[in-house]
Amino acid sequence: MKNSVANPILRRAALAALIVSLALTLSIVLPALARAQKRDAASPASDGSSATTRAAAGAATSVATGATAGAATRAKSGAATDAAPQSEAVQDQEESPQELDGWDRPIAKLPKDRKPVPAPRRDLSGIWDPGMNGIGIFGAKAMPDDGKPEHQPPYTALGLQMLAGARPNGGANAVLPGETNDPLFKYGDPQGMPREDLYELRTIQIYRSPENMAILYQFNKVWRVIWTDGRELPKDPEPRWFGYSVGKWVDDYTFVVETVGMIDGTWIDRIGRPHSPDLRIEERFHRADRDHLELTVTIDDPKMYTKPWVALDRLVFELEPNSFDVREMIWSPSQYEQYNKLMGVTPGDKDGH
Repeated sequence: MKNSVANPILRRAALAALIVSLALTLSIVLPALARAQKRDAASPASDGSSATTRAAAGAATSVATGATAGAATRAKSGAATDAAPQSEAVQDQEESPQELDGWDRPIAKLPKDRKPVPAPRRDLSGIWDPGMNGIGIFGAKAMPDDGKPEHQPPYTALGLQMLAGARPNGGANAVLPGETNDPLFKYGDPQGMPREDLYELRTIQIYRSPENMAILYQFNKVWRVIWTDGRELPKDPEPRWFGYSVGKWVDDYTFVVETVGMIDGTWIDRIGRPHSPDLRIEERFHRADRDHLELTVTIDDPKMYTKPWVALDRLVFELEPNSFDVREMIWSPSQYEQYNKLMGVTPGDKDGH
């Protein structure tokens, strides 16, 4: 009986999540098609196919999978490489063209047999990609909204009351995109923290200086600063979307960040889990070796939850080459409108009027 109820709920949630994911992918697809059309006019391909056709095919693949041009792409090419041996003629016919980045440069494929190399001491800098594992369609990855009791955070009575007012377009209680009250999709508000870690966490780039560390996020081109100069967190801070962050090394390979002072009204994750102004976030970055970084996120908000809970549990990132091009992935209301027209959704349908 449980399965007969849960399956339709999950199917509805997946459908709503797919609609939004497709719309987000337009920020990559539309510019790629425009560039391809320009190349067509300049020089058609020798095999008779156009650059637009090839770009459309690649864009369709990206839309269907939600993949970034990082680990997910390598996973696909790796699976093809592992297939049964074929004749050279068949391999030549089926071999896909070299994938290019936004600069029309070949995307370097990381070797599949990379052996662990010790990490440098007290250094997180680099370009890091989690593949498809940071998308968070059903909420925080370590606490997905899948109907299982063990995946429900320890809400207070106020937390449950606030959660009941959320109309997310993902999770077990998903509504259609036009009916959501998610501040990100309804108003185009910044995600804020900790949602930046828990929804659409794609490629990040980390820089460091003697005084602080900066993290650049692919989704919505956001950056934040983590201070490492020994300052204390503010006692009564002016609220900010991404709060105030300080960090310190607890050993040579583990860096712990504490963040406070977030704007009230943002959501913790895609399904609308709430927080109060008293929210405190801990991020634990552990560099397992040179090429792998793990991130754990813990939520502590006594007004909304009876005890701290882990929202992200050792999410693994892979180190990319320094030449890796991080494509834009931006939530654009105008492109979302284009998508709705493409799908035949009228403004009245979208707004529920």
